[in-house]
Amino acid sequence: MRQLPLAISPPLQAGFDHLVVGPNAHAVQHLRHLAMPAAPVYLWGPSGCGKTYLLQSLVSQRQGMGERIGWFEAGQSPLPWLLDDAWTLVVVDDCQALDVGQQQAAFALFVEAGSRGVQWAAAGRLPPVDLPIRDDLRTRLGWGHVFALQPLSESDTRSALRREADHRGILLSDDVMDFVLTRFQRDLKHLMRLLDRLDEFALAERRHVTVPLLRKMISEEDRPA
Repeated sequence: MRQLPLAISPPLQAGFDHLVVGPNAHAVQHLRHLAMPAAPVYLWGPSGCGKTYLLQSLVSQRQGMGERIGWFEAGQSPLPWLLDDAWTLVVVDDCQALDVGQQQAAFALFVEAGSRGVQWAAAGRLPPVDLPIRDDLRTRLGWGHVFALQPLSESDTRSALRREADHRGILLSDDVMDFVLTRFQRDLKHLMRLLDRLDEFALAERRHVTVPLLRKMISEEDRPA
């Protein structure tokens, strides 16, 4: 179990005000104006479509109101998973990867949170009905509001990448942007991790971000240790 704030990858500037909505406006509006406690929320979609970022944005908003949140993540949060009396929100990410013990813990959390009026939000790559998890947990994840998220278009992806780069003080020229979007996976999860590495490499090299610098970084990463 981990309590937020956390350093979750990708380390975006979580918050609804910094979000490129794209085709997911309905889900964003629902989360942004969620009057807790409300029906559980489950987000699903392919890797990199923004599930974790939306959950982080919800957490950031509620923490800004002085609330406390519990965050659990498949493969990252060791057992036991225990509900804190001070929490107003429980979040479970990567539901498709929950192991047997985590499924049991998540189900118990779901039941206890519901009995105490604690909000529940979760995400996974599959809709609840297709999750490879125990039936009772699968059913409960599908009880409330379920939103299918779509990947951003290329123009929206450019906007999101440029917005995050501007926040970090990185100037991404058009040629760098074109190079990135033609040579790397275009989903935000991978692009933001690439931006992390590029930011660190540019600082270490004391150089501006250019295509030659990006090529050098890639070459050094591919070099055998």
